[in-house]
Amino acid sequence: MSVDNLNGKIALVTGSSRGLGRHYALHLAEAGADVIIHDVNESAAAEFGEAPSGEAVAEEIRALGRKSAFFTADLTDASQVESFVTKALDTFGHIDILVNNAGGDIGANTPRPDPNDALDISPEDIYAVLTRNLLTATYMCKYVGTHMREPRSGKIVNVGSVAGHVAVNGGIIYAAAKMGVSQYTRSLAEQLRPYDVNVNCISPAATYTGRFLATRTVSGQENRSRLQKIAEPEDMAKVMLFLAGPQSDYLTGETIVCWTGR
Repeated sequence: MSVDNLNGKIALVTGSSRGLGRHYALHLAEAGADVIIHDVNESAAAEFGEAPSGEAVAEEIRALGRKSAFFTADLTDASQVESFVTKALDTFGHIDILVNNAGGDIGANTPRPDPNDALDISPEDIYAVLTRNLLTATYMCKYVGTHMREPRSGKIVNVGSVAGHVAVNGGIIYAAAKMGVSQYTRSLAEQLRPYDVNVNCISPAATYTGRFLATRTVSGQENRSRLQKIAEPEDMAKVMLFLAGPQSDYLTGETIVCWTGR
């Protein structure tokens, strides 16, 4: 892949001060794009020790020779989403690539819901997981997709999860929300097809991020093949770049499931 195939493009990555979002943002910048960094607050980046702050991640992008700015917004609040997108457009002029990365199996008041099933999970955790994963993506697609429709150009990459494509015993609400993201992607792609806006989805496998390492214990990886092991952020970022770049110009409405097997 050419390292400069996204020159002149403006990318917005939600939840990009940490985790996979930060890796997505850095890879987009390395491919030539200017990148808008976002998170729910300035300190979110430091929660699992991945970056000092959201502004520090924007500085990482600028150090690569690209333009960047950091914005905060609670994406479960439609008014904040609209304001965020307006500010981003006022600052950068247009948005060519949207990566809806924000989300996660996060409890209302805990790193993960506990219990994390379908029956004993608290109503507050159900609401938190659904809104943080499905509602955030639909709000962002509404406001950025409306902008992309007018110039008849753009790439939207929604982030689901492999959990949405297999039966699970834990994280059931999260899995349902991510399956919803995949179906939403398929349908939004049809609405935006006449306007030459591509809408696709990546459903990442379990990946070593700061949050993953802080909330899970992994063993037994030594004797597994590369395609069976927990993924590295680089693995998922390469798939995201395919969907955000020109190689996927004739692909829309699809979900790439990065399944590593059981």
